[in-house]
Amino acid sequence: MASVLPKDKRQLRSCMLCSLVKNSYQFRQNGCENCEDLLRMRGRPGAVADCTSPIFDGIVALTNPAESWVARYNHIEKFVPGIYASYVSGRLPPDIVDRLERNGIIYHPRDGTADE
Repeated sequence: MASVLPKDKRQLRSCMLCSLVKNSYQFRQNGCENCEDLLRMRGRPGAVADCTSPIFDGIVALTNPAESWVARYNHIEKFVPGIYASYVSGRLPPDIVDRLERNGIIYHPRDGTADE
């Protein structure tokens, strides 16, 4: 779990797909441990900027997501242990949403709004 915890409180960002919170350097170095196969952020600063947001509210620290009712409530019970945002401002770009749909994944924005 130590590898996904933010090492520095500066430049924190949250993944717009799973809401994992790390600093921008960690996203550039490792991508998102939950979404890397889909979002391909590792080593791509532009993808980090497109797929993460510096604006988020509330945080949840999970050590055992599969056993946590908080994780189930936030639909993050299948993700790696770490720090997660309750709400993430922003939306993934349309081309990434299209890629997700081609992979059979329905994107639900984590900003508390529903798609129209």
